[in-house]
Amino acid sequence: MPLTDYGARNLDFIGELLRDPDARLSLSDGGAHCGLVCDASMPTFLLTHWVRDRKRGARLPLERAVKIQTRDTAEFYGLMDRGLIAPGMKADLNVIDFSNLKLHAPEMIFDLPAGGRRLVQKADGYKCTILSGEVTFEDGKSTGALPGKIVRAGQ
Repeated sequence: MPLTDYGARNLDFIGELLRDPDARLSLSDGGAHCGLVCDASMPTFLLTHWVRDRKRGARLPLERAVKIQTRDTAEFYGLMDRGLIAPGMKADLNVIDFSNLKLHAPEMIFDLPAGGRRLVQKADGYKCTILSGEVTFEDGKSTGALPGKIVRAGQ
């Protein structure tokens, strides 16, 4: 639910930001409000609403949506080995069934320590996720592969 930037009852201002070459996608409170906010749906919402389904106002080209979610973000955070499909780059990819990409309604689950709550929002249409060349998710289900590692500042 948008809390700001919705005064005109449309998302046109957000569209301007998405088209601005100096703007970057980035939002996280480190989980501090995970019982109130579910930001994890942002990448899927960008692809479904802004690229595929938008009826009122201009759509975002798919190429722009992919670039701002991959290369632009990687460069902003200094992860120069990511965000491109090229020799020598990490093989982190999502294979997406774009026409069947769909967000489900958020739901509250209580799986944190001491029964703590958090909002989750599932999506359909992600065929597989590949991290460092290994399939980690297939059709929304974990394969159990965990090839990732923590990335610390300056690495």
